[in-house]
Amino acid sequence: MRINNSVNCGVTAFCMLAASGAAFDAHAQAGHMHHNMAAGKRIELGTTVAADASGRLWAAGKEADGDGQYVILQSSDDGGKTWSSPHRIQQQPEPVAADGENRPKLAFGTQGELYISYTKPLAKPYTGEIRFVRSLDGGKTFLPPVTVHANRDEITHRFDSMVVDRSGRIYIAWIDKRDGIAAAARKEKYAGAALYYAVSEDHGASFRGDYKIADHSCECCRIALALNPDGNPVAMWRHVFAPNIRDHAMAELRPDGKAGALTRASFDNWRIDACPHHGPSLAFDSDGTRHQVWFSMKNGDGGIFYAKAAPDGKPGTPIRLGAANAEHADVAVDGKHVVLAWKQFDGTSTAIFGKVSIDGGTTWKETEFARTAGASDQPRLLKTPSGIVLAWRTQAEGIRIVPAGGGK
Repeated sequence: MRINNSVNCGVTAFCMLAASGAAFDAHAQAGHMHHNMAAGKRIELGTTVAADASGRLWAAGKEADGDGQYVILQSSDDGGKTWSSPHRIQQQPEPVAADGENRPKLAFGTQGELYISYTKPLAKPYTGEIRFVRSLDGGKTFLPPVTVHANRDEITHRFDSMVVDRSGRIYIAWIDKRDGIAAAARKEKYAGAALYYAVSEDHGASFRGDYKIADHSCECCRIALALNPDGNPVAMWRHVFAPNIRDHAMAELRPDGKAGALTRASFDNWRIDACPHHGPSLAFDSDGTRHQVWFSMKNGDGGIFYAKAAPDGKPGTPIRLGAANAEHADVAVDGKHVVLAWKQFDGTSTAIFGKVSIDGGTTWKETEFARTAGASDQPRLLKTPSGIVLAWRTQAEGIRIVPAGGGK
């Protein structure tokens, strides 16, 4: 494992890059040109891809043009073989976070609305605002960005995640430092940060909330959001359990702001006073079986793990994925098809490896989905009308879409 002392996200000791290849990954993501973008427009590789109800693919990323930064959007009608020219969704530039664990997010409403959330860094280090932009005409035009949370202190509001439930409600969750700052003012100890969320029931015209999910989250790991079989969003995140165990927790989010009880989701007992920059991923079967992947380390031995659990149950015995330097895993479910994917660097090139199950995660077939010799983003799996696909953006090849299982 390689430590990066130059990155600070507000933890007591330091922030950490969580595998031997992670320092390469973090360095490689910044400042490379996407070959599908116009010449001279340099953007980071952190990108989110999603499929709308018709199967059209959309990709949201970042463009830096001189001193200006924008969220940009592209679409593909042929499964990712070709992409439209990038379109800026803001009229005016503003700072946009697009690193490995913190990139623009993309989701769709029940009536074809297109929603994008992102973190806007502020002047003070490690501070930010959660911004939201929407299109009501299929991505042709976008309304001006709004800030999601009511709290406007210049503090950490970062690492946003977004999901839309079956009723069209938009949930946006983020990592928030207001409670830690308040505790420090009272000269009280406070581990980590907190998780908050906001809800919109009017297609993003307004948000209500600053609803707290939990105190004592890790500070710089992405939040996983997934709908359970009842259609309710569930958050999974790296939590700080007493005295300083950075395992994972879960809670169901509700539209009235009363989040469900916190339950523990991993049991590795990893004690570390730092943030691994390595969040989990979560998906549910139609019968409520939970599938999760995460990074952990114990006694100097760690890596990527997968487990499944019956509804409300403790995860089964974890399965280790890949080599010791495997990182940034994702999981997706489509019926009985379950797909896992992770990133791994062999000293020469970076590959996305995976496991595919057609029986709900009982048996597995291993595969290599893609490989590149240059810089690359984290892998993301998404369910589309034609099945699960891997979306992976690389410096050399651009946005790559690889079929991964399921579909009709």
